[in-house]
Amino acid sequence: MMLWRHWWRLASQLHGACSRTRTFLWMVICMAGMTIRVELLGVTSLVRALGLKPACYDRMLDFFHSPALNIQKLTLAWRKLVFKHHPGILRIGGRPVLVGDGIKVAKSGRKMPAVKKLHQQSESNTKPEYIFGHSCQAVAVLAQALFSVVAIPLTCRIHEGVVFSNRDRRTLLDKMIALVDSLDISESFYFVADAYYASGKIVRGLLDKGNQLVTRVKRNAVAYWPAPAQGALRHRGRPKTYGKKIKVVSLLKDQSAMTEAASPIYGEKNVVLQFRTADLLWRPVGILVRFVAVIHPQRGSILLMSTDQNLSPLQIIQIYGLRFKIEVSFKQALRVVGAYAYHFWMAAMTPLRRKSGNQHLHRKPANYRDGVRRKIAAYHRHIQLGLIAQGLLQILSATVPQLVWSSFGSWLRTIRPGLAPSELVVAISLRNTLPEFLADTADAENLKKFMQKNIDPARAEGFRLIS
Repeated sequence: MMLWRHWWRLASQLHGACSRTRTFLWMVICMAGMTIRVELLGVTSLVRALGLKPACYDRMLDFFHSPALNIQKLTLAWRKLVFKHHPGILRIGGRPVLVGDGIKVAKSGRKMPAVKKLHQQSESNTKPEYIFGHSCQAVAVLAQALFSVVAIPLTCRIHEGVVFSNRDRRTLLDKMIALVDSLDISESFYFVADAYYASGKIVRGLLDKGNQLVTRVKRNAVAYWPAPAQGALRHRGRPKTYGKKIKVVSLLKDQSAMTEAASPIYGEKNVVLQFRTADLLWRPVGILVRFVAVIHPQRGSILLMSTDQNLSPLQIIQIYGLRFKIEVSFKQALRVVGAYAYHFWMAAMTPLRRKSGNQHLHRKPANYRDGVRRKIAAYHRHIQLGLIAQGLLQILSATVPQLVWSSFGSWLRTIRPGLAPSELVVAISLRNTLPEFLADTADAENLKKFMQKNIDPARAEGFRLIS
């Protein structure tokens, strides 16, 4: 019961994103359903998880499509809540560390806007090379929970599949910068991403707001040594900026110039790696950036880059070593919370062909384009609420771990002391204590009345919650 009180006190701070109290109550019910459900079969699984009446299915569909929930206000309220209430926001040199990446979610609906044929650049043999689905980009913030580090999701949007204007020339890089800026973070931060985001657009977009990039660069990357200083006798024309060209991968060749140090990578002990640092001019932005060539005894070699020359090489390695945490966050969002388990179809939509790419809508009628925007907004509401539900599980794991374990009431083979409970453990604990929370009258009276009014006691799930 106490666990739900903590959950409610956090969730109630998102009220400002809703134009009405009734909208807020439906939002909280949807997040609670995402938290405790045991299967991920769309909105129907939310109805089953909470034992709601059949009429609630249509009400939930109306809620996800309603403009009464402002998605931008909700995102800003969630970002503010995370930075205020999570006790362990990870900071390097006083700056928080944000992680960005893309995720491709399979969708088979032929009447789902923004669905397109996508290529999966993954080395996993469990994934097909091509899928039909939604292409999203997400941003998370790293945080410490006991001895664990987690990536708390802040926002995610669908960034491919639909083009409303033939004048729109924005790339995924432009949309990622816009997504980061939409969070309106008042302090400067480090943004960590993979080699796809090692681009002049990303660097300029971050530097304009006083932020810095830490990323991997491809092995064919080139840079330049600064031009040597001119002597007293100057030649005509502008002084040279760029000196000798260098392939960044050549920093790996001379191992005698490398330094050995204990690995700062998360989770590694008794591992010694080699690294070499060089501050070089990078032509896409025309400034000095710090390159770090690293040789790991088990993982091989890698080339890293940071726009902040004040970071030490080991700090750059440490920061980039935490980038994989967003991959773990994606796994939890997909398999535990079901943030991407939506199936909203658009009845009036022209069916897609299986090999279709982007849907260009500039020749479509205005009401058709508005229908597509409404449907994509519904996808974004579902995704954002799923990410918030996941983030609330992570905050509870970091702030009240003992209360989580005392409410768990089950068994795990891999319980390790010192590590915070996973999202699955917190979800099970909340599922076990929901009946006690509804029976108590101390907190969240409006929410309890609203839920009890919509629970169907004739169903097994509903009977369990109100008995």
